[in-house]
Amino acid sequence: MSRHDDIKLLRINYLRGPNMWTYRPVLETWLDLGGLEEHPSHLIPGFTERLCARLPALVEHHCGVGERGGFLQRLTEGTWMGHVLEHIVIELLNLAGMPTGFGQTRSTSQHGVYRMVFRARDEQVARSALEQGHALLMTTINDEPFDVDAAVATIRDKLDDCYLGPSTAAIVAAATDRRIPHIRLNDGNLVQLGYGGRQRRIWTAETDMTSAIAEGIARDKDLTKDLLKAVGVPVPAGQAVKTAAEAWDVAQDLGLPVVVKPSDGNHGRGVTLDLRHEPDIAAAFELADKEGSEVLVERYIPGMEHRLLVVGGQVVAAARGEEAWITGDGSHTVIELIDLQINTDPRRGLTEDFPLNRINITDDAVVLLDLQRQGLSGDAVPEAGRRVLIQRNGNVAIDCTAQIHPEVAHAVSLAVRTVGLDIAGVDLVTSDIAKPLSETGGAIVEVNAGPGLLMHLKPAEGMPQPVGQAIINHLFSEDENGRIPIVGVTGSRGTAQVSRLVGWLLHLNGRHVGLACGDGLFLGTRRVERKDSATWPAIHRLLMNRAVNAIVAENGAGTILGDGLAYDRCQVGVVTDMGRVAELERHDIQTEDQLFKVLRTQVDVVLSDGAAVLNADEPRLVEMAPLSDGEVLFYALDGANAALAEHRAKEGRGVFLQRGMAVLAQGSTELQGANVDSLCARFKAAGQDISADSVLAAVATAWAIGISPELIAAGLDTFVPELPH
Repeated sequence: MSRHDDIKLLRINYLRGPNMWTYRPVLETWLDLGGLEEHPSHLIPGFTERLCARLPALVEHHCGVGERGGFLQRLTEGTWMGHVLEHIVIELLNLAGMPTGFGQTRSTSQHGVYRMVFRARDEQVARSALEQGHALLMTTINDEPFDVDAAVATIRDKLDDCYLGPSTAAIVAAATDRRIPHIRLNDGNLVQLGYGGRQRRIWTAETDMTSAIAEGIARDKDLTKDLLKAVGVPVPAGQAVKTAAEAWDVAQDLGLPVVVKPSDGNHGRGVTLDLRHEPDIAAAFELADKEGSEVLVERYIPGMEHRLLVVGGQVVAAARGEEAWITGDGSHTVIELIDLQINTDPRRGLTEDFPLNRINITDDAVVLLDLQRQGLSGDAVPEAGRRVLIQRNGNVAIDCTAQIHPEVAHAVSLAVRTVGLDIAGVDLVTSDIAKPLSETGGAIVEVNAGPGLLMHLKPAEGMPQPVGQAIINHLFSEDENGRIPIVGVTGSRGTAQVSRLVGWLLHLNGRHVGLACGDGLFLGTRRVERKDSATWPAIHRLLMNRAVNAIVAENGAGTILGDGLAYDRCQVGVVTDMGRVAELERHDIQTEDQLFKVLRTQVDVVLSDGAAVLNADEPRLVEMAPLSDGEVLFYALDGANAALAEHRAKEGRGVFLQRGMAVLAQGSTELQGANVDSLCARFKAAGQDISADSVLAAVATAWAIGISPELIAAGLDTFVPELPH
């Protein structure tokens, strides 16, 4: 079989927001099949069999057939390689742990060239999946070897590098369930929830409500303990020490056994428990001294370690730990027994996908010290039947939320309020969390800011807890969604002028407006940049601005095609016309139907309590009305416009021109509003032209967003067009 040349990837573009394909970000790739245009799947001997052997789960892909096995049916009947690549990439993403079900492949006006898109939550992960999928496809076509497992591992590694951590992802998922939008602010876990002035920020499980003072207190375990003791929360007696000798003296004063730990450590590092002898305490001091700025010696509290999560003053989840033991067999070393008896537990692993960590004693000085206290080392061979304690803590992953005694919950909540944190993980030692601490002799040993959520999301035993939802409910009240009014304007004529007028009217209505349009970038009435700002980056900057409580954004067809929309939904979506612009040629938009698909994006994202504003003088725009999830307002130069009249007959709202004045109508009710001719004359006097239909679009938009007809009229009377530079 002669070798087929590689499919060429002509252009790869990440669409970061709603676009002509879907509401979600996608990776769009332009493919040149070359000679493979003449070789669909059924004309390449053995191709379908080889592909299915490499990716057996392709049988689950429904494709356009709409049922299991649909894609295999297309392969057998014959489909082109751009479509095949789409499904390969989707399956590789599924295998790597970023499941996606959306993809499309469409031909272009150039022979053998296709546009292929697939859903992608992260651009770098998507690019990695495309690269591996391309290689898999070509080696399958040419019957060459390919390591699918290695390809999936490569994508998974990129996913681990780029995607949100599990705690942050759980909070973002809960926000999405509440229809709260989010913006990732860095390559890590700093995320904005909501837009503009109604946003909140999280950094893993810390929020912009987390006090820096409280966080500082929580880092200082000795100070934390003093504050908790002062309000009656049970804590272990203890003292800070500077030397190993002082640690032994304090331990004798407190009464053995004791715990030695760093004052500002976390994740249990450097914490050694149940110490009874001077050499062990001296060794534990050295370990703790390496981890923190100060060493604490505390009285040992018998019982199991627990981690309780407190959000907004309420205990929302609890997990219990358990000790890890091995049993000697007289032939295997301690290290070998750990691998055979502990690390074989399928719940243990090296990534955050596992609720329990694999134990590697060479990386854990505390475990080595505990072994030494038992007269063993990693290479020692325990006699048959001997039980050896490997790990006293670090396995907190058994859900016990339902067992918490109300008095325990009260003490934990009081501890967090005393420190001043809004979200905290509280480490508690008790023999039975279902009983008051006064009965068990239990105590709170630490209060931690920025707690991990994984133990509650994926417990090793018990039910997962909705901790992400609890954090979102803490940040946003039931009737909040983090959104501010957004007006999106698209079209080819007068869109910057419409945007400027709407921004002015919103300003008069008491809003601090962010405006991004072809005339520049504006904050309130101040222009901060003069360059064309009808772009994704400029609009994105406004969404991030805490001072902004309303946004007007001009989105040309080129912006929608090149980047997608910067926002996920909007209050009002305006489409002024179906005119062509230069950018369309680059994107191979040749027909009116294709342009319709691009411009409808602005209508598709209108919220259910929002409105689409459409030019009724353009028949294709009238066809967009059913696409709006919210209300529809038409505007037209003539009140007798058929679409407008039909809309009014159904009690719909519309705006039209009558003797130079804008008329705002709903059903049979008509209200004379802004003086359109006067405004057009002022523009002309300033050396600019503005069409009457652009003014009507602005009037209809302002009315749609809730500005009164009286303020619209007065506001347009006071608008002063800029003189040309």
